[in-house]
Amino acid sequence: MDRWLSKLEASNWQTHVKEILTTACLAAQCIDREGASVLVHGTEGTDSTLQVTSLAQIILDPACRTIQGFQALVEREWLQAGHPFQQRCSQSAYSNSKPRCEAPVFLLFLDCVWQILRQFPCSFQFSQHFLVLLFEHAYASQFGTFMGNSASERSKLNLSQKTVSLWSWVNRPQEVERLSNPLYEANCLVIWPSVAPQSLLLWEGKNLAPFLTPDLKCSSYSQA
Repeated sequence: MDRWLSKLEASNWQTHVKEILTTACLAAQCIDREGASVLVHGTEGTDSTLQVTSLAQIILDPACRTIQGFQALVEREWLQAGHPFQQRCSQSAYSNSKPRCEAPVFLLFLDCVWQILRQFPCSFQFSQHFLVLLFEHAYASQFGTFMGNSASERSKLNLSQKTVSLWSWVNRPQEVERLSNPLYEANCLVIWPSVAPQSLLLWEGKNLAPFLTPDLKCSSYSQA
């Protein structure tokens, strides 16, 4: 455990969480308080750009804090926008990318979402179990949602016909109930997360993921 904690500290993970959240809050503030248009663009526009734009929408738009709204956000801002899941998750079960392309970009985004959820536990329809599930399926999944590096690749592979979407599983009534947050109360207000060091904690649920979510086997899938 000590060795793992040392590696975590050396990675500056919590610093990255703080920087991404700070930038997202700045973008949201420009939109909400100044009525300004904001252009966000990283090196290629498919990594940190998506983190910032997605988090800004979660801060501003209560619809993005619902289960279906968050699905739409991931679909729009990550899958359709071209985040290279297969390259970034090079240790995944279906990737042949070189390790130098690997980067936990999506995981960092989910960690930031968890930080906001923890600070506003009544403003999210979903619990951390939903975030852990998405993390797991980005790396190993019987569904085709996160396969490939772009919508174009997924289209060429005809994944919509050859595989089942993760969302069809998530939207089953029993899964919605399991992933729901019992404390949820619809909040139409903008939520401003704190980025003070004492407000940003280590996401233990991510590291205990195998114990928090059931193993979704292909044989157990039945279409609703």
